[in-house]
Amino acid sequence: MRALAATTSLGLLPAPNAPPWPSAWPNWNAAWPISRAGQAERARILADLAAAGHAPDALARAVVARLLRADRALIAGMAGYRRHPFTREAPDPPAIWAEGGSRLLDYGGEGPAVLFVPSLVNRAYVLDLVPERSLMRWLPGQGFRTLLLDWGWPGEAERNFTLTDYVAGRLERALAAAPGPVVLAGYCMGGLLAVAAALRRPDRVRALALLATPWDFHAGPDGPRRARTAAALVPGLDALMEPTGALPVDAIQSLFAMLDPFGVAQKFRAFARLDPGSERARLFVALEDWLNDGIPLPAPVARQCLAGWYGRNEPGRLGWRIAGQVVDPAAWTGPAFVAIPERDRIVPPASAAAAAARLPVANTHIAAGGHIGMVAGAGAEAALWQPLSAWLRGL
Repeated sequence: MRALAATTSLGLLPAPNAPPWPSAWPNWNAAWPISRAGQAERARILADLAAAGHAPDALARAVVARLLRADRALIAGMAGYRRHPFTREAPDPPAIWAEGGSRLLDYGGEGPAVLFVPSLVNRAYVLDLVPERSLMRWLPGQGFRTLLLDWGWPGEAERNFTLTDYVAGRLERALAAAPGPVVLAGYCMGGLLAVAAALRRPDRVRALALLATPWDFHAGPDGPRRARTAAALVPGLDALMEPTGALPVDAIQSLFAMLDPFGVAQKFRAFARLDPGSERARLFVALEDWLNDGIPLPAPVARQCLAGWYGRNEPGRLGWRIAGQVVDPAAWTGPAFVAIPERDRIVPPASAAAAAARLPVANTHIAAGGHIGMVAGAGAEAALWQPLSAWLRGL
């Protein structure tokens, strides 16, 4: 599985039995600017040209030489990832509630309850990646009972779910089962669901934490163009969703890879330089295994997110509704904590800042790190865990 994931995540070969890409699939370069890694690569090539004295064939020679070196490093990184012996063995804690494929996992701890709501498109265990990089196992030691909502794999029933089914149904029933009222903490997409649930059930939520949560999907200089491009994929993606009623994992991974095409290969080149026995190498493999262990997104939810959130910017324009109720952070008058990763390429900081701006009482924290590194990286304790714990103690 790991060997195949390393190549499919790079787009080097299709996943087994994968349907053909839709004809509407865009050229990433038409919608996303060149990444920092790409800019650095271009600068290195230009430096090679200058060193070569601008000979007529210098560009061709420089490109070929650079590609050969990059390919060797890329292949070495992929091979090292495939061979690495790491296997995630952390057992799940007991569940205090379950419905369909969803479970409310109880990590224990004495004190006020904090219920974490992850995204629907990734496995919940990013917050419990390995014992030494687990926010879920660290927070109980700080005096809080820690709960994690594991959405699970969408079965036959969930394939017909809308966002209203997830929020007004499953999430609200998980809240009812929790020892509340709780601090409701949403990560990424889970933050939007947490806002909606908190507004619907303020009796079960005492405070709200939003971690790398998008809100204005058209924020930032490239926001409108990126959002419209994502929304334009919906007609083509319908063909992929029709057989199973869900957006396949491979398609979701490709959408994320399009955010930084150069970065996907760059991370494997960087991995090739690590000591395989080091903690950094082990954490890289754990994160990469998690990234490749995705979850299909029910088709109705995929359409709502791509067309409604990205295309029409319904949250940012206050047009997003759950069970007929407009979801507006301004209506939440309780305490709030908003963590915004400063190097987030998945949720642009301007998008996350828009939610903080609407919350009447918000403690905004700019975290050093990226979207995943903030919660599970080597520097996560300083970047997020400690500031979040300090805010929780002050409630």
